[in-house]
Amino acid sequence: MTGNIKEIKGKALPMVGDDIDTDRIIPARFLRCVTFDGLGEQAFRDERFDDKGNPTNHPMNNEAYKGAKIMISGNNFGCGSSREHAPQAIKRAGYEAVIAESFAEIFYGNSSVLGLVCITLPKNEIAELASYIENNPNTEVVIDIEKAEIKAGEKSYKAGIKPTLQKSLLDGTYDTIYELLKNKDKIEEMDNSLPPKCFN
Repeated sequence: MTGNIKEIKGKALPMVGDDIDTDRIIPARFLRCVTFDGLGEQAFRDERFDDKGNPTNHPMNNEAYKGAKIMISGNNFGCGSSREHAPQAIKRAGYEAVIAESFAEIFYGNSSVLGLVCITLPKNEIAELASYIENNPNTEVVIDIEKAEIKAGEKSYKAGIKPTLQKSLLDGTYDTIYELLKNKDKIEEMDNSLPPKCFN
């Protein structure tokens, strides 16, 4: 069951860089899973650990950002193959929103139905926000969906969010599968009211 999303707040993690693709987010070998359980632990696996399994200096391994709920990145986030495992991995790793300069369209759509909020900011504001968080990692970042606004300390930014996503988050209809199941009786009623179809 889903609920409306009006606000996201918490620590942020800067992972600034352009063209962060889905293969980096979740390596292909983890796509064989039957369910999405455990995918969060494998997010950015090949960047967070070296070939011997030792942690690298990847931002997700930085204790300063432990428990972050918001990821900050660059242009064309989520590009590459259209694997829905990528937003699932980010969501299951504990992130509720990604702030980036732009998003790959399929990644954006796959994220939206999970309630993983994709917010855009101009390049200069991304750089400013990321730098502020790097210097003040305990800052609580607040994303106000209704006002389309991001606040971090005394800084405030106008958030870019598509009106259709904004509306679906606020009224809780972003999960399309849940919406179908919720209206199962109406769908069956409509199906039964239609004349029989003949198939050759």
